[in-house]
Amino acid sequence: MKKKETRIAIIDLYNNEENEGIRCLREIAGDLNLNQFQIPVSHRVYETRYKDEVPEIDYDIFISSGGPGSPFEGINQKWESDYFSLIEKIWDHNQTNPERKKYIFFICHSFQMMARYFKFAEVNERYEKSFGVFPFRRTSKGKSDLIFENLPDPFYAADFRKYQVVQKNHKIMDDLEANILALEIDDGIHESALMAVRISDEIVGTQFHPEADPNSMMYHLIQEERKKFIIDKFGEAKYREMVSNLEDPDKIKLTRSTVLPAFLISALEKLNFIKI
Repeated sequence: MKKKETRIAIIDLYNNEENEGIRCLREIAGDLNLNQFQIPVSHRVYETRYKDEVPEIDYDIFISSGGPGSPFEGINQKWESDYFSLIEKIWDHNQTNPERKKYIFFICHSFQMMARYFKFAEVNERYEKSFGVFPFRRTSKGKSDLIFENLPDPFYAADFRKYQVVQKNHKIMDDLEANILALEIDDGIHESALMAVRISDEIVGTQFHPEADPNSMMYHLIQEERKKFIIDKFGEAKYREMVSNLEDPDKIKLTRSTVLPAFLISALEKLNFIKI
């Protein structure tokens, strides 16, 4: 019997900036055709921030990308209004359709937009830009969450941002029954930013880039401005270590093969596309 096709919408918030993120997301979505489940998958990219292309609610799964600049620059722009309207439609749908919910994953810039929409924490400019591959720690909830349970402590991920999500709103988190899954490692000076939050079984986001692979990171690390930033901030030895870590199977390769695939496979199982 022919398997039913899964439909995935990739929401592009890169605003026409050259990037590797969308390639990585396309590959991860396409890999569902090649893994042991052999799920027929179609996916379409919507240039939401650049062209105000917003998917309809009829997709099964949504993945919202990273992107450059401020998470506030879309205020009073149509694309942001339409983007938030989509989130509202997904949320409302899930409250009234318990047997057939919609799944959405937010990444980096989208994670900051997610925090703005749900208001579970403050979004503000980081004390300094973060760029590179860094270790992060799972919370107690994160250690048992399906997208993180197979990662070590600490786990490593790609992190590029000028903004951060901090100062969680306890009441809203409790009302949503949301959980913080991962945090920055405490440096003893600054408040640790939220690096992953689950709003519900269907809605989760990460501040870091779970889709990043060695090729995408090397693309960034060899850019002269970014290379200089890392060397000036951390030293040349740390830069060489970051480059070396790209091929370590226990660092971003493991995060790439764990986080988003676990989210997608869980969604497919709950949508009855597969049985595990």
